[in-house]
Amino acid sequence: MNASAGEIPGNGGPGKEIPGKDTPAKDPSAKAAFGWSGPAATGVGSMPGTDARETAKIVTGSLEALPYLPELPARGPGADMIGRTAGLLVEMYARVEPSGWRFGDRPGRDTRRAWSWLREDLDALEEFTQGHEGPLKVQAVGPWTLAAALELRNGEAALSDPGACRDLVGSLAEGLSAHLAEVRRRVPGARVVLQLDEPSLTSVLRGRVKSASGYRTHQAVDRAVAEGALRDVLAAAGDSPVLVHSCAPDVPFALLRRAGAAGVSFDFDLLTEREEMRIGEAAEGGTALFAGVVPGTDTGLSDPAGSVMGVRTLWRRLGLPPGTLSESVVVTPSCGLAGASPGYARAALAHCVRAARSLADNPE
Repeated sequence: MNASAGEIPGNGGPGKEIPGKDTPAKDPSAKAAFGWSGPAATGVGSMPGTDARETAKIVTGSLEALPYLPELPARGPGADMIGRTAGLLVEMYARVEPSGWRFGDRPGRDTRRAWSWLREDLDALEEFTQGHEGPLKVQAVGPWTLAAALELRNGEAALSDPGACRDLVGSLAEGLSAHLAEVRRRVPGARVVLQLDEPSLTSVLRGRVKSASGYRTHQAVDRAVAEGALRDVLAAAGDSPVLVHSCAPDVPFALLRRAGAAGVSFDFDLLTEREEMRIGEAAEGGTALFAGVVPGTDTGLSDPAGSVMGVRTLWRRLGLPPGTLSESVVVTPSCGLAGASPGYARAALAHCVRAARSLADNPE
């Protein structure tokens, strides 16, 4: 699918063959795979407020090493993470019901609103990334969180229907391929990075997603099926590196790496001892680690070095070379900043930058 200038890629276009990508990237350096230079920090996605231009200016000005396309859910339906990604789907449409987003037969007001918000955000991003060269991150909801959130016409989650899940995976893959092509066209010097948000993935794998009635849960998805669907969606990114984000506990690091994720983004405070070993394996395998160490809502911020002290300690405990910290770790907030005040959100991004610099300057 080829999007024309100013057109939102996604719904209604012809099919497109997605290139295969069966194995994780072999590049030994996470820094080289993603293309950041020097200490790197970035945001997760959402920001407070409703002004796309002002937010893009803040994000691109604060995060020179790894800026991203901000999301502003306070604007309403279609700007939220589910509605925004639903607007990227090809030949699948959704509308807002009292219970949430539900599939419909045609694009309605809510879909058109999602297209409009995204176009406004891309316009603002393009304005403030003129001449940008290097990584530039965009976010979308992954297939399993989307399947757990989007409702079929009977009110049950798409997760309840394997056929619907397969259709959703194909539609999302095609829509993301077109969306990334549009971002590359608008910012030709960028190495576009795709972040897939999968906060519901662990619940999907463990059969914890509740039915519409709330009295039962949907059957757990087989891990091989989940991995295969993720691999298909990740393949849609083509040459763009992909990271998967989850701010939920028990992130399935090994599954994500097998599916082809070049990076994993997580809330550092939620790590368990078992997951710490997975962190070591990921770092040694060249997987980028986007460590959420800065609170996502208003609070007092410690000194930057203190914010990443736990990362340094973990590195030592795992016996990893201190010099690889800034090559492997990107510093982020623990989750999106939509619930923060505008002043705190700006301060949190600046704090992430200083914390990343601290890791590089004093790895031990």
